[in-house]
Amino acid sequence: MNKKQVEKTHYEFNRYMTKNRWGSIWHQVDEIQRVKPENVLEIGLGSGLLKAALQTFGFKIETLDIDPDLKPDHVGSATNMHFPHAFYDVVCAFQILEHLPYEVSLQAFIEMVRVSRHHVIISLPDAKNVWYYRIHLPKFGAYNFFIPRPQLCTCVHKFDGEHYWEINKRDYPLSRVIADFSQHICLIKTYRVWENPYHRFFVFSKK
Repeated sequence: MNKKQVEKTHYEFNRYMTKNRWGSIWHQVDEIQRVKPENVLEIGLGSGLLKAALQTFGFKIETLDIDPDLKPDHVGSATNMHFPHAFYDVVCAFQILEHLPYEVSLQAFIEMVRVSRHHVIISLPDAKNVWYYRIHLPKFGAYNFFIPRPQLCTCVHKFDGEHYWEINKRDYPLSRVIADFSQHICLIKTYRVWENPYHRFFVFSKK
């Protein structure tokens, strides 16, 4: 990330923190705590809620952002981090890499893999439209699922001042993104957040 795209006011509660985003933050915390890291690096500080939540539950987390106004622990670019190899147990970036041109986002991801000791966890926007449903089965509980919406063609992504690309827009099918991002680290799982299907999570592991 070579320059900031939004001002600090972008992250004000009434503008940024929708109920859908709260759902995504729950998944961010959940995926990180599952691997029990000793330390975490978050790329892109954003609202700062992930850091606050992880610290509340006893995790050590540092942040890196290009924008000093957000007061990250480290100011710098995700494509050229000054940390040693395998310095953090987990390196994460949630709804960040799409703010870079696709090839540059891959460079940033390779840097994340280099700095990570064990896991890299990211989320990216998935533009495929879906209907989402929840059914409750007695004795089994709730079950969430998606049904893809029919569409005649794949939309071309146009740079909107923030996102350079999105999954399932033309030239960026999910299969390509998985193949490109899995070249240097093993993909453990990917899924869309039921509370916020626009956010697709990826969990990678070096083991």
